[in-house]
Amino acid sequence: MESVSVDAIMGLLPVIEMALPILGVVSITKYIAAGGVFLGLIVLFKLLQVIIIGRLQALSTRTKTDVDDVIIGAIKGIRPMAYTLVALYVALQFFALPALVSKILIGVVYFVVVYQLIEIALCFIQYGTQRFLEKDEDGGGIADPNTATASHMVTLIARVALWAFGTIFVLSNMGIEVTSLIAGLGIGGIAIAFALQGVLSDLFASFSLYSDKPFRIGDFIIIGTDSGTVEKIGIKTTRIRTLQGEELVVSNTELTTARVQNFKKMEERRGVIQFGVTYETPHEKVKEINGVVARIFESIDGARLDRTHFTTFADSALLFDVVFYSESAVYGDFLDIQQAFNFELMSRFAEMGVEFAYPTQTLYMKNVS
Repeated sequence: MESVSVDAIMGLLPVIEMALPILGVVSITKYIAAGGVFLGLIVLFKLLQVIIIGRLQALSTRTKTDVDDVIIGAIKGIRPMAYTLVALYVALQFFALPALVSKILIGVVYFVVVYQLIEIALCFIQYGTQRFLEKDEDGGGIADPNTATASHMVTLIARVALWAFGTIFVLSNMGIEVTSLIAGLGIGGIAIAFALQGVLSDLFASFSLYSDKPFRIGDFIIIGTDSGTVEKIGIKTTRIRTLQGEELVVSNTELTTARVQNFKKMEERRGVIQFGVTYETPHEKVKEINGVVARIFESIDGARLDRTHFTTFADSALLFDVVFYSESAVYGDFLDIQQAFNFELMSRFAEMGVEFAYPTQTLYMKNVS
């Protein structure tokens, strides 16, 4: 097909000859045709690039989506080297090149074209990862740095995979047998997977953490008996700063199989207070205690009483259960409310003459004559 096209072009051109020293009269028609095709293709490719970019830029001003911006960036990313090599390859078809030179030239052209196609594909992959992974879920205008790490990791894996397929494609089109190469890569991949089973398990666990997002950087979590603030979610491990100040390193696999309590999105805290009064407390005052508790919580800002009940006749006390909510998720605010209630309850009981109970035993002695 290429030779037919070359012959057709040569048939349209007049024979141009030039007298050269030593060589004598030489036909330069092929050289002129090759040079014209080379320059014409470069100009054509450049004009197409400029025209397409111009049209897309004009269209992007009338659309709300940013996909057209990605397309514009991908087309702008086409380097002059790519279409220059393609034009050179077409121009050299006018000449009978040695088999080795022709093979090398085809390999270089395929490599550059594959490289350019991979760069274009990565533009769309980066757009997809940024759009679907790097989200501002809290609405604060800042994406979670953990999702940015996941986005870069996905892009890196995609780049490696595309280059692997691209290299096999180039070698195959150069006439090199790639079946054994593919088989070797498969066997080597299986061996590496077995050798790095633990690392790969943590790697896939990190993807699970990125996609499911059970917690984010900055969240306060509890894992079993350990608790702390998440500082970093890596490929293999997650770093947690505990309340004691040390850094706790936990494997991602463990985090995906353990029960994790996340306090970050807590909107309020629930508290339970239990206290007891002595059996000697008059019945009328025992009945007033529920109302006293309710009035105390009405006077505390940021607190909401859920219920209070006289629940148990214990061994040495009449027990009351109080359930309340702190409207702030901050643990310090919760303790402030609980402390304010305790102080006020002690003051009210002192005014009422009600005593708190504590473990006591009363011994009754009887004289036997």
